[in-house]
Amino acid sequence: QDYYGKELQKSEDLKTNACVTSARPLPKAVRDALERVHKEVVARYYGCGLVIPECLTSCWILDLGSGSGRDCYLLSQLVGERGHVTGIDMTQGQVEVAKKHIAYHMDKFGYQKPNVEFLQGYMEKLGDAGLADESYDIVISNCVINLAPDKRAVLREAYRVLKPGGEMYFSDVYASQRLSDAVQKHRVLWGECLAGALYWRDLYSIAEEVGFSPPCLVTASPITIGDKELEGIIGDCRFVSATFRLFKVPDSSRTGPGQVIYNGGIMGHERELVFDANFTFKEGEVVDVDAEMAAILQSSRFVEKFLIRAGSSNTAAPQGCCC
Repeated sequence: QDYYGKELQKSEDLKTNACVTSARPLPKAVRDALERVHKEVVARYYGCGLVIPECLTSCWILDLGSGSGRDCYLLSQLVGERGHVTGIDMTQGQVEVAKKHIAYHMDKFGYQKPNVEFLQGYMEKLGDAGLADESYDIVISNCVINLAPDKRAVLREAYRVLKPGGEMYFSDVYASQRLSDAVQKHRVLWGECLAGALYWRDLYSIAEEVGFSPPCLVTASPITIGDKELEGIIGDCRFVSATFRLFKVPDSSRTGPGQVIYNGGIMGHERELVFDANFTFKEGEVVDVDAEMAAILQSSRFVEKFLIRAGSSNTAAPQGCCC
């Protein structure tokens, strides 16, 4: 709270690039929406990528660690007036910046009433903030789960508030090994999103334990430290900023492998949908998918965008969403 509320005044104050790593190239609609976000909101933003999944019209979205609200105001435009975006953050100063600009953005977007709200609270305890079971289509977070000491609690709560077929789409920092006590107790490294980074293999075991589908890796970028003192403390550990997607797949959707055809039409991805590092779906093209991906597409908001058939002609299709 001190680091993000008091010490950092703008993104240029960060000491590493952990929280400013770029993601995939942005569709024009997203770039245009970003330009309509208030300058103060953008300046006080410390995420590690852009967590903007596809197919968002009318969705209800929860942003964990929403900070100054940049992603919320961006998503507010993409879900439309019938959708809704909730941001929750533990830092009072950041929540105040986000709330201050609600009227500005609703006027800018031409909305009759706000479709965003900002709450102060903890992502490990969403129930304390009044967030009900199965109330959101998508949960996002941008470089904040590393700041939570209890990662299991964060994923458990995200799973709880997601509707069946819902998705957790999040960018975060991961380590090549489990971190030493010296690193984990270093105050600046915590603020810079490194000391709390999860060993990447642990993400897979926690996701499975909570009930999510196996993590689908979307993008990954190495993190550079650029500070000799911090490099000395970290030693030979390496860090990566990565975006993953997890799905709350109901048991009733689990059958077997299949073939899918993307119908096209998702805004910004009309001809081609890059779903993750394994699967790219081109409009009208038959793609063999494993049982996990078939279940994800069948149960999620993507179901109307695909023709899905049981059975597969190619047993060598990529197996699941793996690193």
